[in-house]
Amino acid sequence: MAITLKFLGGVRNVTGSSHLVSTGRSQVLLDAGLFQGHREEFYLQNSTFNYNPHSINALVVSHAHMDHCGNLPNLVKKGLRSKVYATSATRDLARLMLEDSGRIQEEDIKYVNKINRRLGLPLRRPLYTAAEALAAAKRFRVISYGQRFCVAKNIFATLLNAGHILGSSIIVLDIKEGLRNIRLGYAVDLGRKDLPLLNDPAVPKDLDYLIIESTYGGRVHPPIEEAKTKLKEAINSTVARRGKVLIPSFALERTQEVLYFLNELIEARLIPAIPIYVDSPLATSITDLFRHNVNFLDNQTRELIAQGKSPFESLSLKFIRDKQHSKALNADRQPMIIIAGSGMCESGRILHHLINNIEDSRNTILVVGYMARDTLGKKIVEKLPFVRIFGVEYELNAQVIVINAFSGHADSNELLSFVAACLPLKRVFLVHADPDQAEAFSGALSQKGINAYIPAKDEEALLD
Repeated sequence: MAITLKFLGGVRNVTGSSHLVSTGRSQVLLDAGLFQGHREEFYLQNSTFNYNPHSINALVVSHAHMDHCGNLPNLVKKGLRSKVYATSATRDLARLMLEDSGRIQEEDIKYVNKINRRLGLPLRRPLYTAAEALAAAKRFRVISYGQRFCVAKNIFATLLNAGHILGSSIIVLDIKEGLRNIRLGYAVDLGRKDLPLLNDPAVPKDLDYLIIESTYGGRVHPPIEEAKTKLKEAINSTVARRGKVLIPSFALERTQEVLYFLNELIEARLIPAIPIYVDSPLATSITDLFRHNVNFLDNQTRELIAQGKSPFESLSLKFIRDKQHSKALNADRQPMIIIAGSGMCESGRILHHLINNIEDSRNTILVVGYMARDTLGKKIVEKLPFVRIFGVEYELNAQVIVINAFSGHADSNELLSFVAACLPLKRVFLVHADPDQAEAFSGALSQKGINAYIPAKDEEALLD
C-alpha cells in the first residue's frame, strides 16, 4: 500500500498547520492548528475537514501555539477518538491556551449575536467553548524527548527539542509499510540558536523526507543581543521623559523572553529598577508553568533559578490578574513598564492602557512581535497620526519603537544550516510561510542541489 502525506493546512500561509500521514493500516495527524482569519473564513476553515477525524489513529502535537493545536477541541467534537501525544510542557501550556481560546470565542460570539438579533439574522455558536477545550485537553499523553513510541500499527514516533517555545518538538516518524521503511521529519516551527531560556534545536538524522517551516525563508534576523540593546535604550529614554513603556506581547514565550532580558538589564544596572507589570492573567499562568518546567529550560536559566536569581522573581516585577489592579495603573503617573496582551493590540488589556497613554508623548509603545496587516498593532507600527480603539479616534503621540530582533523562528541562514545537517534527503517540503518567503527558501535550497517543493492545500504527496 502507498504511504502518503496530505497537507491539510499551514501551506502557502502561516496559520492552521495540520498534515496527515496515511499508510494502508494507519492514519497519523501531525498538528491540529487553528486557522486564524476573518470571522466567516475562520468558521468555515476550522469546521471543514477533508478527512474523517474518527479514522485518525493518533495525533502528535509539536507545540502549544494555537496555529498548531488550537483546533483540537473541534476535532474531538467532530469525532476524533485517538490519543494526543506531546511533551508535558506542551500539554500544560495547551490546556491554558485552549481554554483561553474557547473563552475568547464565547465572548466574541456574544458580540456577534447581539448584532445578529438586531438585524434578524440567525444566531451563531462558538467553534468551541472553554469547557469543551478543557475536555479535549484530557486526551493528551505525555512523551519525553528522545523516547521512541508506537503511535499506530506500523508507525513509531520520536520527539526532539525544536527550541521554539517551551516544550516544542521536532517530530520524527518511522513508517514501515511492506518492505519499505520511511523516516519523516517534521520541523514546524523551528527555533533559533542562542535564544534566552531555551536549548538549541536538535537535528534529526537519517531522514528520507523533511517537512520544514519557511516563515523567514527569505530573511535574516538581527542578532538576538540587538534586542537587549534596543530594549535598554528605549526604557532609559522613556524614564528620562518620566513616561511609561507599554509592551504589547504574546502571553506565551515572548512575554517570558522580555522578562528574561529585563532581569538581565536590571541586574547589570543598565536600566533603573522601575516597576514592571505583567498585566495578563494568561501570561501570569504561563509564567507559572515556566517556573514548574525548569527541566525544559537551558543550563544558564536553570543556574540562575538555582542561585535564587530567577528572571520571573525580580523585586520590580508584579503579575496582575484582577481588573481593578489593572485599572489602578492608569492613575499611577510614575515611570513603569507594562506588558499586556494581546500581542497585535486587537483585544485584551493592552487596549485600555493604549487608550490612557497613547496621546502622551512622554510614553513609549515598544513593539516586540509580528503585527499582521490591518491590525491595530500594524497601524501603530506604521505610525499613523490617528488610530481607532473601541470606535474612538486617538492621536498617536507616544513614541513607537520596533525591535525586530525578537523572533522564535529560524531565519533563512538557520533554516539552510538545519536542512544541510539533515542531508541526504529525498525531498524537502516547505510549509508555514507566505508564498514569497517559501519561494525564496526554495530557490536557496535548489541552488545547493536540494529537492525542495512547496505544496498546496489538500495536496497529497507519495512517500516512496
